[in-house]
Amino acid sequence: MFYKFIIAVSLLLTSTLSFGQTPDKNEETIKVVTLGTFHFQFPNLDVVKVEDDEKIDVLSSEYQKQLEAIAEQLEGFNPTHIVVEHKFAEQKKLTEEYEAYLSIRNAELNQFPRNEVYQLGFRLAKKLGHNSIFAADTWGRMYSTVSEVLNDEAKVAEFGKYYKSNPDSELRYSSGKPLYKSQGIAAELLRLNSEKNIKKSLGNYLIGHFKFEAEENDYFGADFETGRWFSRNLRIFRNIQRLPAKPGDRILVIFGSGHMNLLNLFFDASPEYEREHVGNYLNTPKQAEGTSFTRDR
Repeated sequence: MFYKFIIAVSLLLTSTLSFGQTPDKNEETIKVVTLGTFHFQFPNLDVVKVEDDEKIDVLSSEYQKQLEAIAEQLEGFNPTHIVVEHKFAEQKKLTEEYEAYLSIRNAELNQFPRNEVYQLGFRLAKKLGHNSIFAADTWGRMYSTVSEVLNDEAKVAEFGKYYKSNPDSELRYSSGKPLYKSQGIAAELLRLNSEKNIKKSLGNYLIGHFKFEAEENDYFGADFETGRWFSRNLRIFRNIQRLPAKPGDRILVIFGSGHMNLLNLFFDASPEYEREHVGNYLNTPKQAEGTSFTRDR
């Protein structure tokens, strides 16, 4: 009975998608710019760690000036909504923190945390006179079969060993040496947001532990990644859909650059949104004016 239901729903969806009316991308949509960032406070929670000598202090006067210049450039997009990598369930806390920031006359962001939520999100929102800033981050949902394995110490140990030394480790894509020290923060952000870099970063989620099998011919690795990454980013996208935005509005999404390997895909595919490359607004002193990164749609 269940499978008959699935088939019936699938046929209904296929019919709707094939013959239904879908908005034309040329019609007025919600404009989106995604800005993938490195994590300014360097928490080193990701697989790839940043060595101490590669870190920078974004609170120093040199980098504060760079961040101010970046915010001024992003003003050119004139976003009506700014979304940041903060827990969606803690929107109230984010609102309170932003209101506290606004209440400080001539607030200096070097008095606030180093992370990009404050240093870019709050900074730009204040410049634009926004009363609020929006949280969208969340976790994905794991299959029960994955949770069972993760609660088994022996299998977790086996998975952890495979995770660190799997046969695909040499295939893993490296994002390369960061540019913020040698060329500045803007150059690093443009490097992280290049279409080539983002596309390759998705490949890292399709090798290595993606192939791990807790039992012969099972789908543990694929199911694990479904919850950890694909489900998480679909939920983030759903949170962005919940914004009080309408056609003609403009959304700036500030998230860790890794998320853009799926979020950009979702925005490009969705009939509700039209994405512009951040390079249309952000540049470095060495770049010629007028350089356009607009993608063919």
